[in-house]
Parts: sequence; structure tokens; C-alpha cells
Amino acid sequence: MAVKTHTQPGDEVILNRDSHIFTYECGTAAVFSGVQLYPLDGKFGFFTAGDVEQSIRPDNPHHPVTRLICIENTHNRAGGTVWPEKWIAEIRSVADRHGLSMHLDGARLWNASAASSVPVSETASRFDSVSVCFSKGLGAPAGSLLAGSRDFIAKARRNRKRMGGGMRQAGILAAAALYSLDHHMERLKDDHAAAGRFSRALSDLPALSIDLESVQTNMVFIRTLKMKAADAVRLLAEKGVRVIATGPDRLRVVFHLDVSASQTDEAIGVFRDVFK
Repeated sequence: MAVKTHTQPGDEVILNRDSHIFTYECGTAAVFSGVQLYPLDGKFGFFTAGDVEQSIRPDNPHHPVTRLICIENTHNRAGGTVWPEKWIAEIRSVADRHGLSMHLDGARLWNASAASSVPVSETASRFDSVSVCFSKGLGAPAGSLLAGSRDFIAKARRNRKRMGGGMRQAGILAAAALYSLDHHMERLKDDHAAAGRFSRALSDLPALSIDLESVQTNMVFIRTLKMKAADAVRLLAEKGVRVIATGPDRLRVVFHLDVSASQTDEAIGVFRDVFK
């Protein structure tokens, strides 16, 4: 919805190659918005102001019009990594100089704030629109939100109506989201600590590879070196631990408010048993 509201058909959007918008939205930017995506590489899902500067199209009728920059924070496929605030500020300066808009895909923005101690308001202030999710680390049963200026949201609501995205009697879901904001923000650091403890406990297993530097919030991505990820998912599930495969040899483990300290210990034991 943010991409649709910021752009016109034929525009181009700069983002990371492993971002959610590029990887997991079924080509929606092309289908609904008619835009082209310009994917950038970068460690931990990050790119720099210099990368953006080099990617902006010249004013030439042969090229699409660069219109929007999208940043994902925390970055899912990079391991739940947190964008450096200095880099975001530098990219904002480039965007302003070239008249570009910026969107924050901040489904786990609460986790980024908890890990970096940078207030959500400070990060959000650098963007023209922000999306957040209440059913990730905050634990609401459902609910995502798009924020922006009054004019932007008025336009987004019209786009949502056209796409059939409205919900009737959604107040019960909004109430759950408000509850999560009031009661579950402070405990996000517990999930980060559990992910760190889990990854360190398994880092010595020869059958696994864990990049400890990428474990910054509540996610742990694991390379399986001696079996297929799909087989690992099955063996772990048989012992009561559910994870997902994000590649032929890659597992994703996520800690949240429904995983207790004792369950974290149990998961460590199951992983050790399966991969011993």
C-alpha cells in the first residue's frame, strides 16, 4: 500500500535485494503499482547513502523515474539486524537532495528500538511513511498499521478501498494492538537475550554455522552443514521444536513472548540432540 501510494506506474523503487518487499510480496509492486524495483546488495541487508546516490536514474526519457527508497528495520532475512541510525540519516539527506520519498518497512521497528535504544519516533521521523506490525514481537493476534501525513493516509485509504483491503468491525483487533503497545514493549529485550543465549549455546556444534554478529534482536538464522534444512525441520518438529526453512540449508528461529526461558533451554537441548 505504501509503494502504491508513493508512486506512479513506470517509477522505480530502490531497496535491498533480500527485503520483504522484493522477496515475499508475490510481485505486488509490479501488479498493483506498475513500478520497477532496483535491488541493492549489502551486508546485513543494509545499503549506504553512496549506494543510493549511484542508483538514482538520470533525468532521461530512456530511464524509469526514481521515486522511492525503502528500508527494512529490523531486516528479516539478514537475521533481524538493526539499521545504523547514522546511515538512515545520510540516506535521508540524499533523498531530500533528489526529491525522493522514503518508506520504512518497520514490521519489527519495536525490536530495532529495543536493541538500539533509539526511540521509535526518532527513526520514524526520517521517513515519509512507516509500516509496523503488532503480531510479531508484540504478540497481538493480528494487525499492521501504515502511518504518514494526513494527505498520504487519505490517498492510501482510497487505494486500500480499491484493493478490497478494508475490514469491518476491526475494533477488537485494534484493542489487542493497543494492549500490546501498553504491556509488551519493555519485554522485547527478553526475546533478544534469549536469541543471543540460544545462538551462543549452539555455536560450537560442527554441524551448524551461526553468524553471531548478525544475532542482534530476536532472530537466529542457522546454516545446516550436514543435512538438508527440510530434514532438520522435520527432525526438530518430532521433538517438539518448530522452526522454518528459508533455503535448502538455512533455518530461521524466532523468539517471542510465547517462548519462555525454560522452553529456550529445552530448544537448545533438542538442537544439540538432533545435530550432535
